[in-house]
Amino acid sequence: MTLAIETMGLTQRFGSFCAVDGLDLRVERGKFYGFLGPNGAGKSTTIKMLTGLLAATSGAVQILDHTLDGTDRDIEIKRRIGVVPENLALFDNLTAREYLTFVGRMYLLPITTVRERCQELLVMMNLAQEEKKLVLEYSHGMKKKLALAAALIANPNLLFLDEPFEGVDAVASRVLRDILKRCVERGATVFLTSHVLEIVEKLCTDVGIIAKGKLVYQGPMEQAQAAGSLEALFLKTVGSDNIEQQRLTWLEG
Repeated sequence: MTLAIETMGLTQRFGSFCAVDGLDLRVERGKFYGFLGPNGAGKSTTIKMLTGLLAATSGAVQILDHTLDGTDRDIEIKRRIGVVPENLALFDNLTAREYLTFVGRMYLLPITTVRERCQELLVMMNLAQEEKKLVLEYSHGMKKKLALAAALIANPNLLFLDEPFEGVDAVASRVLRDILKRCVERGATVFLTSHVLEIVEKLCTDVGIIAKGKLVYQGPMEQAQAAGSLEALFLKTVGSDNIEQQRLTWLEG
């Protein structure tokens, strides 16, 4: 079994608060891994550590057989990954084509390759007709599609996606799902966080659940669905299986 991601005791503390507590993740190459958890569980913090944006307080991270250690070798690994971060981090005063060109050149792609892929991505994301607009004029959904295009331009071996479907309409969501499926079919690994359990259940081959910074479940999707549904497993593992008993008093009677 070849792993795309492996963490050993991964921990992140902010003062006395432990955001991620001794995480042991194992994600096989070529898998579509759904990383779930309630708000504040530590999902985005985990992605920041896995992508080298945030140094861990303790523990170790291996990405594509390389241990992230803060040295120049990390850069070579980062050239093989794509990221759609939680806050998107786009450059508002560029057009979509200018932004994708910048990202492609940052990955050291030849300019001819960048031009070809820019055009294909703009068409695929239905942004070609809007390419003269600045990013600051884009809707939230359009920005999400541009962020995914930027993550894909270098043909990465590993994709990290932090809530890519949030605020995206049904048409754009279908396009994104199809693109991600094709990425996995060609051998890439996708690491996805999402609160939309239906999408995770349809797309992902494996799932991990984090609660209060701790990994409380990890396994194949088929195993997760054995509980009846992914939602049932999620509610049970995060301690919300009594949700049906929660009521607003003024709505009773």
